Amino acid sequence: MKYSPLSVNPSLAGLNGKYNAIANYRTQWNSVASPYTTLGASFDANFNHPSNRTGFLALGVNFYHDVAGDLNMTTSNVNLNLAYHIRIDRTSTFGLGVQFGYAQRGIDQVNGLFASQYDGSDFDPAISSGESFGNSNFGYVDAGGGFVYKHNSLSQNSFRSDGFIFTAGAAAYHLVRPDYSFIQGGNEDLSIRYSGFIDAEFTLNGSRFNLMPALYYHRQGSSQEILGGTYIKYQIIQSTTRTSFRNDFSISYGAFYRFQDAFVNKLIIDFSGFAIGIAYDVNVSSLTQASRGRGGVEFMFRYYLSDKLAGKSRIK
Repeated sequence: MKYSPLSVNPSLAGLNGKYNAIANYRTQWNSVASPYTTLGASFDANFNHPSNRTGFLALGVNFYHDVAGDLNMTTSNVNLNLAYHIRIDRTSTFGLGVQFGYAQRGIDQVNGLFASQYDGSDFDPAISSGESFGNSNFGYVDAGGGFVYKHNSLSQNSFRSDGFIFTAGAAAYHLVRPDYSFIQGGNEDLSIRYSGFIDAEFTLNGSRFNLMPALYYHRQGSSQEILGGTYIKYQIIQSTTRTSFRNDFSISYGAFYRFQDAFVNKLIIDFSGFAIGIAYDVNVSSLTQASRGRGGVEFMFRYYLSDKLAGKSRIK
């Protein structure tokens, strides 16, 4: 969720600071075939104000571009996210969010090899593939929605450190079931993707260490993904939110397991609203013999401005 929150739940828009901007780059399966590469970016902001005791509106936009395999199968989309977070009490909110977007898919047939082109000893590209790609490039509109609950009583500064953060939500994407087939006359509607998550953060015995466990679940058609684990964050410099004399500086290591697929190692360095992160997958699936354990690597850059600091900047 820290690397791409709006792809987990559209109602996360505006929930992690006044402004939140993220850029991602991921590459995987270099040791198996042509690498799969993904670029992603998002920006969200909320219109929260301390005087508004009922709730606040939030907006977000996210972009995604993926290139896969020898056929250079591309998927690009841009989405607008709208969320409203209702204040339950001083420390808790309940948010509802929707996402609307447009996506484009494309495929390059030049480098493709098909079973019908196998002549008994080798692949012959001069043999007709027998496939009719009537839609080698096409676009479609898309929509999704979700809800999220957040409790935040965590206080971390040089004066006190107690409380905890708990966040949970569920979402559904591709609600319009768009046509997803490249084949002329094909009938392949994009299945709805269901997403759910739970995460938390709390301080370990009043120390500089925070534990941040999380569990994510995704299901689309007959496929599912379960990812669970925890970050351990160490506060190198603890911020003084009352006076702004010191900026927060921390480093977090995350150990996660993607069920029947990979161990995921993550590292995030935070300083004064900026963060850089790297994640690396160690493949443990049935593909291990070909991948030799090498999965994918992902890089992240993030900037966020908290509501408290945004309030201080208005006072200056």
